[in-house]
Amino acid sequence: MSLMDHLGELRVRLVRCCIAVGLGFLACWAVVDPIFNALVDPLLAVLPKGSHAIYTTLPEGFFTRMYIAFVAGVFVASPVIFYQVWSFIAPGLYEEEKRYIIPVAVLSALFFMAGGAFCYFVVFPYAFSFFVSFATESIVAMPKVSDYLGFVLKLILAFGLIFEMPLFAFFLARMGLITATMMRKARRYAILAIFVVAAILTPPDVVSQLLMACPMLVLYELSILVAATFGRKKTKPESEENAENQAESDEKNAEEA
Repeated sequence: MSLMDHLGELRVRLVRCCIAVGLGFLACWAVVDPIFNALVDPLLAVLPKGSHAIYTTLPEGFFTRMYIAFVAGVFVASPVIFYQVWSFIAPGLYEEEKRYIIPVAVLSALFFMAGGAFCYFVVFPYAFSFFVSFATESIVAMPKVSDYLGFVLKLILAFGLIFEMPLFAFFLARMGLITATMMRKARRYAILAIFVVAAILTPPDVVSQLLMACPMLVLYELSILVAATFGRKKTKPESEENAENQAESDEKNAEEA
């Protein structure tokens, strides 16, 4: 395929992703209030008595719900999105490897949702309890709903993408771009990068950073195992293979003699 053919295919797959997200948005808009309540519950559970979440502008509630429906639509459309992503990468794979496209797309969506669920059920309770603990009787927390939900949804998306690490390692290893040996040698730099990313994406407290960094470290080690198991095996040079075949042939002739 020429460069223009690749760009044309990319355009088609992006359009399909946008259509899937649009349909997911419409589906989630129909149930946006329950989603809104579920996202706000972790904050309301730790707010002290007398504290409330607030709106500061009239259209804030409407646009906040639109943003929620959009992000939820991305999660709903994630199987289609990941299928389009892996299908675009597929030309770089062998024919027998292309049969993994659909299973890997499904696993990608499951890992993406698992990352979001881990963030919601594990990270949020500890992080919000830590922040609210600084409130006093005279200084109470009054979080702005749009700021809170914007922060929450970005974290959920970040954790969803982080949980894709083993699957990206699978495809990159199958394409020969990374190896388990390469990842082991880069482990110290990866650990540093993981803690830097965790510090950027999470609030400025040690607990939240560790809650993001620790799963990333585990996923990196899992990615090494994936690369070692499914990575392309190095083929021997033709001259070396011929020499080995000749040696085996000579050995057999010597045994027959």
